Amino acid sequence: MNQLSTDLRGLLHYVPQFRGKLFVVDLEWSLMSEASKAEVIMDLTALQSIGVRLLVVASNEGLEDFVDWATDHELKLSSVIEDMQEDFVQEVLERGQAALCRRSGGLLDHELSKLAQSLSAKKMIAIAEFKPVELNGEQLKFLRISEIEELEVQLTEKESELLARAAEACRIGIDRVHLLDSRVPGVLLDELFSNEGVGTMVYSGTYRHIRLLREEDISELLAMIGRSVRRTHLVPRSYEQIASSLDDYAVMEVDGHVVGCVALYSHGKRGEIACLYVKQSHEGTGYGADLVHFMHDQARARGMESVFALTNRASRFFTESLAYSEMAIESLPAERREQLRNSGRDSLAFCYTL
Repeated sequence: MNQLSTDLRGLLHYVPQFRGKLFVVDLEWSLMSEASKAEVIMDLTALQSIGVRLLVVASNEGLEDFVDWATDHELKLSSVIEDMQEDFVQEVLERGQAALCRRSGGLLDHELSKLAQSLSAKKMIAIAEFKPVELNGEQLKFLRISEIEELEVQLTEKESELLARAAEACRIGIDRVHLLDSRVPGVLLDELFSNEGVGTMVYSGTYRHIRLLREEDISELLAMIGRSVRRTHLVPRSYEQIASSLDDYAVMEVDGHVVGCVALYSHGKRGEIACLYVKQSHEGTGYGADLVHFMHDQARARGMESVFALTNRASRFFTESLAYSEMAIESLPAERREQLRNSGRDSLAFCYTL
């Protein structure tokens, strides 16, 4: 039940964002297994039920079978639209049906990308036998189009072509293109209804970034760190205190959602890395280190010469991931040392020279 509640909360973030938007779904339908076909059809029906508009594309040999599956699962679907006629596609979408088009070229071909752009599609999605891109054993879930040309990984001809076509679609004006492996169960909804996804997303804008805190983020920040404040006896901060020093805080934002935070408190030429938190659903992503590195840059810009962190749980993270060195508590700034003693925390101190 707890997992169900967690999944539902995550899904509810996206439903308002997706309702009324157009997704163009390009299917390698004839190569899919029976199980994959059933999952994709059920997922398309689920998307349609929450108000997502759909343009579905398949090659000639897959169309008749796709229509049979769609009919069995009550997907509201048009008859086949020949030659991807924009006016007819628009008419079908406006009457609440998924538009079905015949693809004459390869996946994500230029004609389809142009049609998607003219229809103001929010996403293009290719579902095919596409292995997610990996670098040094780690899956690359997000690829900005500028990064594709510099990608130094071994790719098949099909993978290279799909990445190139995804990048072309982004240049034409599609914000995000998702490349999904049809062999992965539940791949479509798992990709769309989570910040991290399970496939490879090619994009041209900003998907994941770190920025300074804004006042509208304060409630989210306080909610994120509340448990840590209680469990580890951190000094609690009020809404008003944070609002008066917004530039001391930064957040990691993924797909429009705040998923982590960090603070940099000034002690003259020394800074304190504090308030570091990454949501449980994003642990193991490297976001914590990214947030600290962001604050290193902020510290340098403020003329600080070193930073320190106090922790009683994340010693290995600071020493192994960030190359911090342990320091004596007595070496802390006097005021901060006194605060630590009064708090009753048994923290260790770690420092880093900028």
